[in-house]
Amino acid sequence: MSTTKTQAPTSPLTKSTREKHAKYMLPATIQYYAEPVVLTEGKGLRIKDADGNEYLDFFGGILTVSVGHANEKVNAAIVAQISRLSHVSTLYPMVPAVELAERLARLSPGRLEQCFLATSGTEADETAVMLAQLSTGASEIVALRHGYSGRSMLAQSLTAHSTWRPLPTQVAGVKHAVSPYCYRCPLKLTYPSCGVACASDIEELIRTTTTGRIAAFIAEPIQGVGGFITPPPEYFEIAVGIIKKYGGVFICDEVQTGFGRTGGKFWGHEHWGVQPDIMTMAKGIANGLPLGATIATPEIAASLKSLTISTFGGNPVSCAAANATLEIIEEEDLAGNAARMGALLRAGLEQLQRRHPRSIGQVRGMGLMQALELVEDETAGNRTPAKALTAKVFEETKKRGLLVGKGGLEGNCFRIAPALNVAKGDVEEALELLGESFAAAGAR
Repeated sequence: MSTTKTQAPTSPLTKSTREKHAKYMLPATIQYYAEPVVLTEGKGLRIKDADGNEYLDFFGGILTVSVGHANEKVNAAIVAQISRLSHVSTLYPMVPAVELAERLARLSPGRLEQCFLATSGTEADETAVMLAQLSTGASEIVALRHGYSGRSMLAQSLTAHSTWRPLPTQVAGVKHAVSPYCYRCPLKLTYPSCGVACASDIEELIRTTTTGRIAAFIAEPIQGVGGFITPPPEYFEIAVGIIKKYGGVFICDEVQTGFGRTGGKFWGHEHWGVQPDIMTMAKGIANGLPLGATIATPEIAASLKSLTISTFGGNPVSCAAANATLEIIEEEDLAGNAARMGALLRAGLEQLQRRHPRSIGQVRGMGLMQALELVEDETAGNRTPAKALTAKVFEETKKRGLLVGKGGLEGNCFRIAPALNVAKGDVEEALELLGESFAAAGAR
């Protein structure tokens, strides 16, 4: 039985908001759907638009709404803090900020214990690169193809997606290693017989394209914007070993993978058995409020000798939200829930792949960070990105009241990442809606 919902008539508010967006926002500010939805309110995993249509949110503001929209405990912390003090800047010690810093030090592995609070993942990555360069005395950075680091000049230079880079590389010394993208191996090899050659190739990259001494390797445990590209289990151990050999430190970008998202572990890198020297985080840290953090060992943190400040970084309201969010994640074992619900979601997606073996080339990801890559005809070996089909399925999910994300260099990957406290019934409903959407779009 179809669950296609009758869409409510377009309201004056929806119409005027779309018109104002087109007139006053930069045209490059992308919007989802042929007719963008104007979201106005939400509770838990349910969100409504200005026309009164309801959606099951399985993207969470790009993996940011960790514990559900309008979470009562988080909201209470925000209201209490904003009633006392909303802003003073990092020139003054703030109770919520130091409490958050202490919490992050406790939750972080190894000797990561001193942090800098900013407002975004972009700023967190910028800070991490600066610390790596100062602490090592080197300047060159190894990043990954298909990686994404943000929208500043440095972050765009680190990013290896032409679609997200409006200008040529503006920051010198960034070298891009091949991605551990097994489904589309750039070396035309097959795992595991390849011996994880993509990781070993980093040594060749360093020896031929750098001075031979590098500052850092920055990488996401699972590449988010890249389409949830998940590396082989051995990849990071090999890659980080090479980085250390040539004097670099490991910057682990946990902006999308952190806080239990990958299931069973608090941090994504813990699945790979490596230890970061610097770690960055943002998105899910404060359930939607703007906050980013960089945490490092004391030695690396001490390498910054000049003055530094962030006007809005460590804002007490955002920090209060973060403390409440992280407390919920810990107390309710949401990393465990991500593992359990992620397994249920993964099983359902693999069943969907069996129903559409020609269109769904790969199911990948971990925990509540799952992706589908759509191709023209997997069974015939045609892995050409199925961009038209992806767009059709995407519109069908909207019709049925399901919000998911997209990603990948060609935009042919669905990114599925609900709040960490998602329930079994929500996962089952999402899978049913996805199944109907694929069938309606003509997936094969």
